[in-house]
Amino acid sequence: MRRTALPLVLRWAVLLVAVACWEAAARARDSVYFPPPLRIARHARELWFSGSAGHLFLTPAAVDTILPSLGRMASGFVLAAVAGTVLGIAVGRSPRVYALCNPVLQFARAVPPPALVPVFVVVFDFGTPMQVASIVFSAVWPVLVNSAEGARATDPLRLQVAAVLRLTAPERLWFLILPSALPRIFAGLRLSLSLCLILMVFSELLPGSDNGIGFTLTDAQTHSDLLTVWAALVLLGALGHLLNTGLLAIEKRLVGPTASAGRTA
Repeated sequence: MRRTALPLVLRWAVLLVAVACWEAAARARDSVYFPPPLRIARHARELWFSGSAGHLFLTPAAVDTILPSLGRMASGFVLAAVAGTVLGIAVGRSPRVYALCNPVLQFARAVPPPALVPVFVVVFDFGTPMQVASIVFSAVWPVLVNSAEGARATDPLRLQVAAVLRLTAPERLWFLILPSALPRIFAGLRLSLSLCLILMVFSELLPGSDNGIGFTLTDAQTHSDLLTVWAALVLLGALGHLLNTGLLAIEKRLVGPTASAGRTA
């Protein structure tokens, strides 16, 4: 318990010290452009988290701001994760297919997402489908590339043993390839999750958006509402931390048992 609690206490201590320094510097500067964090937290609570308990303390503004953004991000992340994992393992298991597809994959992952916005606007028009498509296209490549590399890293000796034991293709996939590729898959998922958060905000900054955190940022900046701008930035940081922590918890639960199952097989 001591070994587990000490790093947690140190992390929270560093965060508290950073917030205290920010608070002291902001109050000493007394600038409208850099409000103190306590004032930002109060404004965020009044704006989004002062609702009734029956609505999970969410205000109507939170329903129009946070939930649509999380919905777009979740849709893009799930589609990118499924497509990237399936295609990555399929490509990684065949050396010939990997050699043929690798240049295309490296080219596609290097294209900046903002450069493809006009293409998505022409294909999907403005709205949620265009926003989700832009998220999926840019977030799928880290998962796909890492899944392919993880599948290629499967121990050939284990595959030979599986052939001797006459394991079927689904059994090889479940007991050998997936356990071997799972750490690389989760590495790609963490990168993809960060990209989804960034691209979610970027897609909501475009014309045609009428809700979401990105739209709130643009609207607050237009009306010179700096407290709302800072509150949205803090909210994005908190969401990113919570989502990454949740994904790490899932990884810790899955990677250890599956890896041991793969070794046993």
